[in-house]
Amino acid sequence: MKIRPTALVVILAVSLLAAPLDARAQQPAKIPRVGILLSGFAASPSEPAPLGRAFVEGLRNLGWVEGRNVTFEWRHAEGKTDRYPALAAELVALKVDVIVAASTPGAVALRQATNTIPVVMVAVSDPVGSGLVESLARPSGNMTGLSLLAPALSAKRLDLFKQAMPKLARAAVLWNTANAGMRLRFTQTEAAARTLGVRIESVGVQGPDDFENAFATIVKLRPDALIVLADTVTVGHRRRSIDFAGANRLPAIYEMREFADDGGLMSYGISMPDHFRQAATYVDKILKGARPADLPVEQPTKFEFVVNLKTAKALGLTVPQSVLLRADQVIE
Repeated sequence: MKIRPTALVVILAVSLLAAPLDARAQQPAKIPRVGILLSGFAASPSEPAPLGRAFVEGLRNLGWVEGRNVTFEWRHAEGKTDRYPALAAELVALKVDVIVAASTPGAVALRQATNTIPVVMVAVSDPVGSGLVESLARPSGNMTGLSLLAPALSAKRLDLFKQAMPKLARAAVLWNTANAGMRLRFTQTEAAARTLGVRIESVGVQGPDDFENAFATIVKLRPDALIVLADTVTVGHRRRSIDFAGANRLPAIYEMREFADDGGLMSYGISMPDHFRQAATYVDKILKGARPADLPVEQPTKFEFVVNLKTAKALGLTVPQSVLLRADQVIE
C-alpha cells in the first residue's frame, strides 16, 4: 500500500509526541528519602541503633519498605550533644524529604538548620518550652511529632521509688544541665520530691568527660539513692551510671527500661520502642502529603514500671511485695 506524503507527516508527528510520553512512563518513580538523627550509637556500620530499628519496623507496618519505596539516611550523635549541628547540616544538605529528630538538642539543631524540610520530633522533653513549636495542638512551621512530657510522670516515678524505699530522704539527680529540654523534667522532679519530703541534690553532666567528677560529687553527698534523667548523654553512657550505682551500693531509678534491662534497679517511663514506632505514623502522613503544621504533637499515655530484682538482692534491698505487684515486669 502506498502512503501519501501528508499521511506520513502525520504519523511522524504523532510518533515524536508519543516518544517523550513513553520515556516518562518508563522512568521509575522517585523514592522518598528519610533522614534519621539518633542520639546513641549505631549497632554496626550498616545497622542503626535499636530504637532506629523500632522506627523502621513501624514504617514497614505502614507499607514502607527500605529499598523498595523508601530509603534512609542515618546519623548518630554517639552520646555527644555537640555533634548535632554538623549532623543536622548534613541531612539538610542531602535534601531528604523528611527528618526524624530523636532528642531535644537534635530537634533544636534542625530548627536552626531548616525551616522547610518537615521534621518529626521524637523523645523531646518540652517542645513548647524549647521553642520548637508554638503549641502542642497547633505546632505551626515545619515541626511536629511526639513529646516525652506527661503530666505527673516525675511525681509518679518518685512516688514508686519512695514506696520501694520508705526511708528515702535524700536523692542525687544526675542529668544533663546543658540540655534545655531537661530543665522542666528536673524542676518537675524537684516539685515531686518536696511533696514527698525528699531532698534533691542536682548533679550535672554535659558530656562524656563529666561523669567521673559527677560520680565523685555523688560519693561526697552520700545520698540515699540516685535518680537519672534520660537524654543523649546519660542514655549514651548509661552503662557508666549503672556500674557506678552498683559499685557504691546505691539504689537508682531511671526513666527508661533499657537501664533496668542492663542492671539498673528500676525504671518508670514510656516505652521508647513504642514511641519510635509511633513516630513512623507521622512520617507516613507527611510522605503522603500532610503538613507538619496540621499534625498536633502527641503526649505519652502509656507507661511501664520495671524492677530488677536481681539488682535489688545485690544491693541488699527488699522491695515490698506491694511494689512488685505494680510492676509491669520483674527481672529475676
